[in-house]
Parts: sequence; C-alpha cells; structure tokens
Amino acid sequence: MFAGQGATLAQERGAALTVAVEALAERDWPETVLAGGWLKPWHEAISAAEISGVRITDVFVDVGSVVTKGQALAQLADDTLRADLRKEEALLATAKADLAKAEANAERARKMIGSGVLSDEKIIEYLSAEQTAMASVQSAQALVDSQKIKLSQTTIVAVDDGLITSRTAQLGAVVTSGMELFRLVRQQRIEWQAEVSARYGPLIKEGMTATIEGPRGQQLKGTVRLVAPTVSTDTGRTLVYVSLSADSRAPIGFYATGRIKLRLVLALAVPETALVTRDGIDYVFTIDAEERARRIRVKTGRRNDGEVEIISGLTRSAMVVKTGGAFLSDGALVRVEGEAR
Repeated sequence: MFAGQGATLAQERGAALTVAVEALAERDWPETVLAGGWLKPWHEAISAAEISGVRITDVFVDVGSVVTKGQALAQLADDTLRADLRKEEALLATAKADLAKAEANAERARKMIGSGVLSDEKIIEYLSAEQTAMASVQSAQALVDSQKIKLSQTTIVAVDDGLITSRTAQLGAVVTSGMELFRLVRQQRIEWQAEVSARYGPLIKEGMTATIEGPRGQQLKGTVRLVAPTVSTDTGRTLVYVSLSADSRAPIGFYATGRIKLRLVLALAVPETALVTRDGIDYVFTIDAEERARRIRVKTGRRNDGEVEIISGLTRSAMVVKTGGAFLSDGALVRVEGEAR
C-alpha cells in the first residue's frame, strides 16, 4: 500500500460514522383486517304505556340513568283504576254470596232426590242455579284480576338492566296505549358494527379479538360476536358485530375505525427507526463485510410495538442499521458499535 493511500484510508476511517446494527427478528404477529363502522347498542329495549287516557304523575329517571330490570321509571295516575277495582271486588263479593246461597239450595235438593218432596223440575232448577252462581263468581274474579293488571300497568318499569338513552315521558302528559316513554341499552352493552371487504368474511370467526380507535383517542378492545351471513350489494362489504365490554364507556352513535385480528403469521421485523423513507419509497441500510453501508429498497407490511414487518428486499441474515440511516449515504464507511443482537 502506498503511503498516500494509507493516509487517505486512515482519514476515511477517522471520519466514519459509528452505528448500531441489528439482525432481522422473527415475530408471530396477528394478521389484521382494517375495518370501520358505527358504535351502536347491542340491543335496545322500550318501556311503553300499556293503558290509555291516564296522565303521568311522577318520573323517576332521566337520560343517562342506569336501571335494573323491574325498576320503576314513571308513575301514572291510578285513582280511577283503584275505584274501578273496588267496584269489581264488591261485585265479586256479591257473586260469592249468591254462590253460597245457591250451593246451600243445591245441597238440600240433592238430599231430596227420589223423596218426592221436591219435583224433579225444582231440583234441576236449584242445581242449575248453583252452576250459574259458580260461573258468575269466576267471571267476577276475572274482572278483578283484569283490573289489578291494569292497576299494575300504571307503574312503568324497566324491562331489562341497562342505560336509559331516551326519555319522552313528561310530567302531566296523558299517555296512549303503545306510547314509547323510555328507551334503554340492554345490559349497557355496546357493539361496533364494522364493515369489512367481503373476501375477509369467511376468515373472521366468532371470538376473534379487535382493537378499535375510540372517538376520544382511547383504544377499545372487543370480541367478534357475529359475522353477517349476507354481503351488501351496494358496497360489496360484510358487517361484523364486535361486542365491547360494559365498562368501555363507548359513546353511542360515533364512527370508529379499528382492526380485527385473524391468525398469527410469521413476520421478519426490524425497528421502525431503521426505516428511511425518501420520495415515498422505504429503504433500510445494511452493513457489508467491508463495513460499508448499503441502501436497500424494501417493501413493508404490518407494524407492531415499534417494529415494522419487512415483506421483501432483505435476506434473513441481513444486519440493518438501527438508527441514523437518514445521515448515511450508499457506500459510506461506518464503524459498528458493539455486537449485533
């Protein structure tokens, strides 16, 4: 080697950039499907009026209230129905008294059958009167039971545990039968109704997990509950119903994006810091046997926990520069720091 060449090489090595290198890592990463959809109630339940012509006297809950099944939500006026119930109970008492008299007459008539004291016609009359009185008691009892049902319907109750999302009940309003007064999210369960490309439909199964980007920036976890059996003819997409936990506090009515995790697939990964993007193209720098940096164009895939998947462009044995690639040029002399992992 000439003296001049040795000096030049020494100068080059003195100016070499020190870099840390790392081998490609093998990772079992889940294959994911990007999806978007609305946050909606799992199921809704309605508490409605079952009687007409009575006014609302009390409202016990409001929108946002958490209620339990059977809990009173509102009270309707019941004074008229209570008066009607007393009337029906009085008629029932009268019917029972008539039945007692008819039973006594019928019992005497049965004892006199064949004695000749009473005619057959009179005996039949007493026995028929007993049957009529029994029917009258049953009819009166049915009217009392019906009136009690109507009276119970003056208390509007929650049909399931849940969260009140709508209230149309107003104090003093007169209700009609079937009028919706409250709407609730059953068991406070919210789901993400996500749309995915139809080609992913057969790959998504019940029980798979999903990560949703919440409208407030939080990450929500969910589980696939159902995959719709049909595909939209307008969009060519399939609905996937993803259940969220009750404590997620996910806001209803928001559009959210997320990913559904499919199977685990082997990935060759490098740190995201090793990636250099120039003019929309991804590169990494590797170190050759002469300790020179070589810029390699790569195709990237999934990203997870600060790492990026390399789909093509590198061999498994390649050693990549972990950081500082933006300061390197192709063929630059470098000094390797420490041992490669």
